[in-house]
Amino acid sequence: MLQIWALEGIPEIAPGVDLVEVITTAVGATLQDGDILVVTSKIVSKAEGRMIAADDREDAITAETVRIVASRTSPTGHTTRIVENKLGIVSAAAGVDASNTPHGTVLLLPVDPDASARGLAAGLRIVLGVEVGVIVSDTLGRAWREGQTDSAIGAAGVHVFEDLRGGTDAEGRPLIVTMPCVADEIAAAADLVKGKASRRPVAVVRGRADLVGDLDLPGARSIVRDPERDMFRLGADEAYADGYAAGAASVTGR
Repeated sequence: MLQIWALEGIPEIAPGVDLVEVITTAVGATLQDGDILVVTSKIVSKAEGRMIAADDREDAITAETVRIVASRTSPTGHTTRIVENKLGIVSAAAGVDASNTPHGTVLLLPVDPDASARGLAAGLRIVLGVEVGVIVSDTLGRAWREGQTDSAIGAAGVHVFEDLRGGTDAEGRPLIVTMPCVADEIAAAADLVKGKASRRPVAVVRGRADLVGDLDLPGARSIVRDPERDMFRLGADEAYADGYAAGAASVTGR
C-alpha cells in the first residue's frame, strides 16, 4: 500500500539553514527504511542561497537560458519563453521563480539538484539511521497538455526509472519500451499532499521501498533526454522558421 503525507512544522527557510536538521526535527522518529522524501526545490534553493536581486525577472531568465526552444506573446502582451536552462531542463522561464520571495528578488534552481538530493539523503541516513531516498521536485509544464505537474529535478538513493523492458504484460506479450519514470510519478503524487501555498514543502512517500538503493544511483539528470534523441528540440514555429531560412539560403547559394 502506498502512503503519502506532508510534514508539518517546517519554518521559512533562510540561506545557510541545515535542511537535514530541519527535516529531522519535523519528521521525528517516524521514517522507515525504504521511505522516500520529496523536497520542493524552492526550500533547497533558499537554503543554498540561490535568491538574487532582480528588478526584472526577464533578465534573470535570460541569464539562466542556454537555448530558446519557443517563445510566444499573448494578446495581452505577456511573453512566455520555453527554454533549456543550465541544468539541461526544458521549461518555462528557466525555472526562475518570483513567487513567495521578497519584492525585488527571484529564486534560481539549485546549482546541482542531484548533489543537493545526495547531501540530504546522506545526512538523513546518518542522523536517523534509516535508508531513505530523496527526490527534489519542481513544477513543470508538459508538451501537448495543459496545466503543470511536479517532476523530479534531483534524486539520490532512488531508482528514477522502473525498467520493465524484457518483461511481459498481463497477456504475456513482451514489453519493449516500457520504462516508467517513477521519480516523476512520485514527485507528482507527493504534490497532492504538499500543495502550492500550504507551506508544507516536504512529503514522505512510503510503500515503494523497492525503488530505494545506493546513493550513487543515477540521479534525475539521467531523465533529461539527450539532444540527439530529442524529436521536439524546437517549437513548431521556430522549427518552421529555421527550415524556411535554410531553404532560402540554399536557393541563394546556388
